[in-house]
Amino acid sequence: MNARDAVLSAVRGALADVPGSESPDDIPLPSAQRPEHAGPDVVALFAERATEYRATVVRVPASGAAAAVGRALARTGARSLVVPSGLPDDLVPDGPWSLLADVPPLTVGQLDAADAVISTVAAAIAVTGTVALDHGPGQGRRALTLLPDQHICLVRADQITPDVPEVLRRLVPSRPLTLISGPSATSDIELERVEGVHGPRTLDIVVIVDA
Repeated sequence: MNARDAVLSAVRGALADVPGSESPDDIPLPSAQRPEHAGPDVVALFAERATEYRATVVRVPASGAAAAVGRALARTGARSLVVPSGLPDDLVPDGPWSLLADVPPLTVGQLDAADAVISTVAAAIAVTGTVALDHGPGQGRRALTLLPDQHICLVRADQITPDVPEVLRRLVPSRPLTLISGPSATSDIELERVEGVHGPRTLDIVVIVDA
């Protein structure tokens, strides 16, 4: 018996006494909750953890969100900005950069040539400093946030959850989900860190604290 057969045999044994009419939704989740370890200020913890992943994090009121986006673009010298469908107009700052709408869909070449992309998020996780996208309105399709060199994420404070179980309750598993913790990075065999190989090398997170 190989390892695969052993695992499948164990699964069959565990399910042997489960009625065929029973589905996972019929079983209530355990009521016992593990101790809360995110602390009372999930926004501060999220900012701290995201910064540890080399993201640039700022906290602003809603009235200052567009200006914060403009500062992030100016810092990197961006000349073009991809704007997904459904992103509120008041979050897009005026500036010297050109705005690229994804209607009709931008080509791979156009996205690769774009300097930056802006998006909202579906949720965020405090203890891991992670943002979660389900690619709904304001977030765009997955390619939009993978090809430009800079990704600017707009996160409302009420979208930040303490931990992974809480964020999973907010996300719809049937939607395409992208979880992002810091800029794209990888290491070679000598553990030399290289950023920007599999996605943006620069991640800016604007936390809107009074939205």
